Amino acid sequence: MKTSIRKTVFAGMAGLSLAGTVAGCAPSTQQPAAQETEPSAAASASASGTASGSAAGYKDGTYSADGNYKSPNGTETVGVQLTLANGTVSAVEITEHPSNPNTRKFQGQFAGGIADQVVGKSLDEIKVSKVAGSSLTSGGFNQAVEAIKAQAL
Repeated sequence: MKTSIRKTVFAGMAGLSLAGTVAGCAPSTQQPAAQETEPSAAASASASGTASGSAAGYKDGTYSADGNYKSPNGTETVGVQLTLANGTVSAVEITEHPSNPNTRKFQGQFAGGIADQVVGKSLDEIKVSKVAGSSLTSGGFNQAVEAIKAQAL
């Protein structure tokens, strides 16, 4: 478990380093952060990036959404937070919403392995199926990613 935590921390630091490097290369016509407008709370996205985006039209920033999926215990929910820089995922965070010990186990495994699957990839390339032994949580994650795509446009 310590290795996966180290990998997650390392991936997060690498993503932040990449975001800092990209921000340092931005053109001087870019608006300062103080002039940006905050998205509505209903969109549940926090604009921590710039107004510029990727070729696909995604705006840089940090976005959050919940996704639902079916398990043998009923409908489950997983929270997803993605940070985008130039349409590429630079960080991912999972908020677990387990309804029972089994769900807690699988969502925990998923959270521990998802960074390796998505950090450094284009938002449009992300569609996971099985992560760290958890296959059902992927459905909720993919649903949340679709909502984040809509928020980031």
